[in-house]
Amino acid sequence: MRKIIHIDMDAFYASVEQRDRPELRGTPVIVGWPGERSVVCAASYEARKFGVHSAMPATRAMRLCPEGTFIHPNFDKYREVSRQIREIFHRHTPLVEPLSLDEAYLDVTEELTGIPTATETAETIRREIKTETHLTASAGVAPNKFLAKIASDWKKPDGCFVIRPHQVERFLMPLNVRKIPGVGKATEKILTDMGIATVADLHSFTADQLVARFGKWGTRLWELARGIDESPVVPSQKRKSWSSENTFAKDITLDEVADYIREEAQKLWTALSDKQLVGRTVTVKLRTGDFKTATRRLTPESIPSSGDDLARIGAELLTRFDFPPQSRYRLAGIGMSNFVDEDDEEEEGPQKQPALFAGTDQ
Repeated sequence: MRKIIHIDMDAFYASVEQRDRPELRGTPVIVGWPGERSVVCAASYEARKFGVHSAMPATRAMRLCPEGTFIHPNFDKYREVSRQIREIFHRHTPLVEPLSLDEAYLDVTEELTGIPTATETAETIRREIKTETHLTASAGVAPNKFLAKIASDWKKPDGCFVIRPHQVERFLMPLNVRKIPGVGKATEKILTDMGIATVADLHSFTADQLVARFGKWGTRLWELARGIDESPVVPSQKRKSWSSENTFAKDITLDEVADYIREEAQKLWTALSDKQLVGRTVTVKLRTGDFKTATRRLTPESIPSSGDDLARIGAELLTRFDFPPQSRYRLAGIGMSNFVDEDDEEEEGPQKQPALFAGTDQ
């Protein structure tokens, strides 16, 4: 039986800003850019009372919460605080699976400091986070990742909720099926049409019935309705891609997009060089003024070896889109993936590994 903790920082970006600016404590804080095309990155709990939430258009957030303070996000600062928090996690277990800067799974089945129960470990971690970073975290404790993630949301903010093995069925049955990870609006509609509104309703279907309707996903639904989740905590997952994209203040022409892509290619190359990463595959993303989105990608025979290389490939990919010539664009981005790693370098030899340019993360 595993002992899993899911830690989720409370309104992380906004809480960091309130911590660093005492005059903002207890007031509605909205992290994001207050522009026509911007979205909210995070909202303090004071702002959430007005209906503001992450991914909401900034203009709507301003209407809902006119007294809110907008703060431009500082991701370097948030990454540093996240690093501090992960150091706390690693005092207790090497099995830490970060999901984002502000949340992670921990497998504390074998806890490093000798704390006997997962509940005590979770409370200790929350206390250490509060003491060392002056921020609050919520925790969910359960026999698996699926249940722990649900539990961490149960007593937010600054709470801890425990689901013990003998409590699983009683806890799950009344829940709305939307609480199941992977059940979005489209799946919820299908389930509703099948007469399924709660986990108890889902529990009444056999695995064969769910597989017949959902394929392999049906097996997963059947398991989760019974609180079954065998997925392990996987530490130190490598990031598969890096990209830079921007929503423009006004729609721009393809020529202007090309200028932007060339500039961002140089910045992206510098940032990846600092991380000692070289990608084989280049991707360009475009979104038109009427919200049509497409991507084009290329894995050239020669691995990009400079920002100029990356910019050239990005410009070439722009010629491969099928949008009408008169189109205007609200968003563009460039990214790299399919990274050369150390194992490749050992196998292929130094001739096939391009030199990395030193630089600073921008």
